[in-house]
Amino acid sequence: MQLQQLRYFTAVADTRHFTRAAEREHVAQPSLSQQIRSLERELGAELFHRARGHITLTDAGETLLPLARRILADAETARREVQEVAQLRRGRLRLGAPPSLCASLVPDVLRSFHATYPGVDLIVTEDGSQDLVRALADGELDLALIITPLPGQAPALATSELLREELVVVSAPDRPAPEGRRTRIRVEDLRGRPLAMFRRGYDLREFTTAACRAAGFEPTFTVEGGEMDAVLGFVRAGLGVAVVPSMVAERSGLRVTRFATPGMHRVVSVAHRGDVSPPRAARELERILMEHLDTGLS
Repeated sequence: MQLQQLRYFTAVADTRHFTRAAEREHVAQPSLSQQIRSLERELGAELFHRARGHITLTDAGETLLPLARRILADAETARREVQEVAQLRRGRLRLGAPPSLCASLVPDVLRSFHATYPGVDLIVTEDGSQDLVRALADGELDLALIITPLPGQAPALATSELLREELVVVSAPDRPAPEGRRTRIRVEDLRGRPLAMFRRGYDLREFTTAACRAAGFEPTFTVEGGEMDAVLGFVRAGLGVAVVPSMVAERSGLRVTRFATPGMHRVVSVAHRGDVSPPRAARELERILMEHLDTGLS
């Protein structure tokens, strides 16, 4: 049983005339009649009494008609629903990002996306890059912003570099500047200095610790275990300094000190599973991300 056959059947039922039904469906009358005959053979029953100049439904036709109308209506609804998703009038987008990006880049980008596609539901997961990669591999996310390169073996992902972001030191404005009389700070200057440190598994914790060890010392933590907002609060309270991305620092209201050349940076990339094409909503968000960064709105 084909949708086309059901459409032809309902057209004849509505017009009670094969020729007028064929004209309504923009098909040759013999083709329409052939399809109706094929449907009758498949169902094992005649659907119309074909008296000359007078077409009426049989009992089988009366039984089929409401069912055919419902099937055709459901098919039209399905077509419309799929088109709405394809054209981004409706749908869902699952984005993952580290908390530091959720506090800086992500809100502005999602605002632009939502203004363009208000019918798409946005679901955001905050986590470290390694956890986000696992969520991508498990199909729990459509797209993720991650810090690259990833340590160790990672699932097969397609990644594109978004930006190289400067890392800076933030400190309480009412406390002595960590750089002293200089305008910039070196990683070595963090030796013995109290640090407000993020929780384990946080990308910035691993990055800062690795930089200190490369400079020949272990960092000193006065308080640790927080997310981005908590760590900024610890710094504001004078509990230590912290290494954070520049986009976060600019919005923090804290004193910002840049590192001496060559400085400290991290690479932010956008990633999705490499074995499947991301949904259109994810592709559109990636496009908006690129435009947002190109125009310098971040």
